[in-house]
Amino acid sequence: MSETDTHGPDLIHRLSKYIASLAVIGISIHLVLRFGLTLPAQYHNIPLLVVLLLGGTPLVVDLFLKLLRWEVGSDLLAGISIVVSLFLDEYLAGSLVVLMLSGGEALESYAMVRASSVLEALAKRMPSIAHRRLDSRLEDISLEDIKIGDQIVILPHEVSPVDGIVLEGRGSMDEAYLTGEPFRIPKTPGCEVVSGAINGDAVLTIEASKLAKDSRYAKIMQVMDASKQRRPYIRRLGDSLGAWYTPLAVCIATLAWYFSGDASRFLGVLVVATPCPLLIAIPVAIIGSISLAAKRSIIIKDPAILEQLSKCRTIIFDKTGTLTYGEPTVAEVVPAPGFEASEVVRLAAALEQYSKHPLAAPVLAAAKEQHLITPEATAVHELPGQGLKGLVGQDQIAITGRSKLSQQLQAQLPAQSSGLECVILKNNSFAGLLRFHDVPRREGESFIGHLGEHHGLDRVMLLSGDRESEVRYLAEQVGIKEVFANKTPEEKVTIVREETRKRPTVFVGDGINDAPALLAATVGIAFGPKSDITSESAGAVVLDPSLRRIDELFHIGSHFRRIALQSAVGGMVLSIVGMILASVGLLPPVSGALTQEIIDLYAVVNSLRAASAPKPLSHV
Repeated sequence: MSETDTHGPDLIHRLSKYIASLAVIGISIHLVLRFGLTLPAQYHNIPLLVVLLLGGTPLVVDLFLKLLRWEVGSDLLAGISIVVSLFLDEYLAGSLVVLMLSGGEALESYAMVRASSVLEALAKRMPSIAHRRLDSRLEDISLEDIKIGDQIVILPHEVSPVDGIVLEGRGSMDEAYLTGEPFRIPKTPGCEVVSGAINGDAVLTIEASKLAKDSRYAKIMQVMDASKQRRPYIRRLGDSLGAWYTPLAVCIATLAWYFSGDASRFLGVLVVATPCPLLIAIPVAIIGSISLAAKRSIIIKDPAILEQLSKCRTIIFDKTGTLTYGEPTVAEVVPAPGFEASEVVRLAAALEQYSKHPLAAPVLAAAKEQHLITPEATAVHELPGQGLKGLVGQDQIAITGRSKLSQQLQAQLPAQSSGLECVILKNNSFAGLLRFHDVPRREGESFIGHLGEHHGLDRVMLLSGDRESEVRYLAEQVGIKEVFANKTPEEKVTIVREETRKRPTVFVGDGINDAPALLAATVGIAFGPKSDITSESAGAVVLDPSLRRIDELFHIGSHFRRIALQSAVGGMVLSIVGMILASVGLLPPVSGALTQEIIDLYAVVNSLRAASAPKPLSHV
C-alpha cells in the first residue's frame, strides 16, 4: 500500500470504511437482483454503478493526485482497473476492486488510529496563567504578558511558567523531564529555575529572566515542531514490492491487449493482478502484530515501525528512566576509620527523617533495607545552602556537602567520584560519606550485550542530558562504549538526525526532553507511560518499563516482516500465474476477480499468524 501519510489518517483513510460498506451493500444487492429476482441487466447493474461512481471516484481521484506527486504504489493497478471496468461494462469486476482497495485502506486506518498531536499535548502541559506579584497582592496574567524582571509566584506543585531566578522561598523542583537528571533539585534564593519544572511543596518567588516565548520550554516546543516537520520518510513494505510488481502487471496487460486485440484481456490481467496481498494481507498482519504487542504491554502507535525495526542498525538510548530506574539510591557508603557503614547510614537517617531534601528518601530507604533502627534526633534544623544539623543523643550530627567543609576536613575525604554525595559529620569530625547513583536496570548488561547478535544492531550509543560522570558510570555498568553527556534537547535531536541520515536508527527514551529525538529517529520507542508528550512522539510505547519488553518488540517486528513477506510475495507469485492465464484468455475479468479473492484468502489466512507469538519472544 502506498504511504498515505502514516502519521495521520488522510481523507481517504477516513472514508475507506464507508466506501467498503457501500461496496459490500452494492454487490449484495446486485447479486440478489441478478440471481434472485432475475431482472434485466440494466436494473441489476445499477447498484454496481453506484459503487463505482460514489465509491470508486474518490479512490481514483486520490490515486491520480498521488500520481501527479510521483507517488506510484501498488494500488495504482486498482485505480486503472476501476476506470477500465467502466469503459468495458465490467461493473462487477470493478466493484470487487473497489471493495478490495477500500477494504485494505479501512484495515490500515483502523490499525493507525492515533491520539492527539504531540504539540497539542506539549502545549497543554504548560500553565495558561502566571501569578505576578505587585506590591503585596497577586494578579493572574497570561504567559504572553510576563515581562523580564516581573516577580512571579510559583505555588506548590505548579509548573514554572518561565525561566527565572529565585528571590524568595526554599524548596526543590523536578527538572527530570527537561534535563534528564533523576534527582529533585534544591532551590534557594539565587538559584536558576527553568520553565516547565514542577515545583515541590514550597512557595517560590522568582524574577523572570526571559520572556515566555524565549524560555527553555518554548525552545523544546520549537525543536519538537521542527522535528515533526522533518520526520524521516519510511518507505512501506507494500511500496517496495509494488515498485516492480505494478510495471510488470501493466506490461503483461498491455501485451495481452496488443497481441489479442481484445481489450477485456487487458482488464482481466489487471483485475487478477490487483495487489490485494499488499492491500489487505499486510494490514491484517499489522493488526495481528498490534494485538500481540498490546498483550505484552506494548502500544504500537505507528504500524510503519514494524516494517523498519529489523532494518535498523544503530540504537540510541537515553539514560535516566530507560537504562536506569530513574530514582537515586544509596550506591556506596564510605565510613571513616573507626566507623561502621551501618552506623553512618543510621546517623544520616536520624536527621533525614525530618528533612524534605531530595536525597532524604533514598537514605531512609537504605536504612530500612538494612533493617536499621533509626534513633531519635532533636534540635534538627536546616540552614539554606549549609545542610542539615541536629542532635542524636549527646552527639552533634551534620549532613552537608564537600564544598561546605574546611580544607582540613576536605583533606580527610576520599577522592570524589561520579554521582551525588553527602558528607556525615559527628561532633565536627568526618564520620562517613554516602554516594548516590541512579541504579542500572538488572537486565541492562545482558540486554545491551545481545543486541548485535540477535537483532543486527552493531552500534549502541548512550545520549543523555545528565552529567558526564553519571553517564559514563552507567555506560561502564551496562557495556556501552559511545557516550554523549550534558546534551540539551536541541543537541540530542541534532545527533539523532545525523545518525539517522547515515542509516536507520532506533531511539529509546522516556522524558519530555527525549520527545524531539524520538521524532527524529527512524523508530522512536517511548519507555514507560510517564509523559503523554513522549508517548505521542514515539512509534511505540512500552507501558511496562522493562528492557525485556523492548526485546520482545524487536522480535514482534521481525515476526511481522517475515509473515508479511510470505503473504505478499506468495500472493503476488500466484497473481502472476493468474495474469498469464488471463493474458491468453483463460480468465475473463469476473473470473479473474474471483480467482484473486481465492489468492487473497490464502494471503489473509497466512497473515493471521502474526497475532501468535514467535518462539522465542525474548532472549533477555
